[in-house]
Amino acid sequence: MFSSLRPKVEEILLKNKETPDARMLEICQLLKDSIPHYDWVGFYFRNGEKEELLLGPYAGAPTDHTIIPFGKGICGQVALSNKNFVVPDVKAQDNYIACSINVKAEIVVPLFVGGENIGQIDIDSNTPDPFTEADEEFLEFITKAVSQIL
Repeated sequence: MFSSLRPKVEEILLKNKETPDARMLEICQLLKDSIPHYDWVGFYFRNGEKEELLLGPYAGAPTDHTIIPFGKGICGQVALSNKNFVVPDVKAQDNYIACSINVKAEIVVPLFVGGENIGQIDIDSNTPDPFTEADEEFLEFITKAVSQIL
């Protein structure tokens, strides 16, 4: 599944006439539509010099979490740790921000430009414990590829 999506992602990123946001939105939609356990797919980016994340392009249900302080929730923790965070069961996490009562699991992978963590891709799943090492590797590919257009 992931190997067949890689060329599609690369093709989207080559659309130089499109803005980076438009291309990231298309990637979010592709992932949400193509991977059964990806129910919400979005990017968050550092909000200027502030210690907070600002919601970028996403596909899925609207969210109230358009700004997330560093350290808060899974996304806020990744902003500080610079490491992938896989949460098999969101109910088992103390520092979790609930986006929907349907979300059972989450994975967040940081996005680096010039060695600096400038954002992340965030995936919510309504399926308990769906994420594997293959998801992590694929999302690392996504963040590296997207970093080339930012």
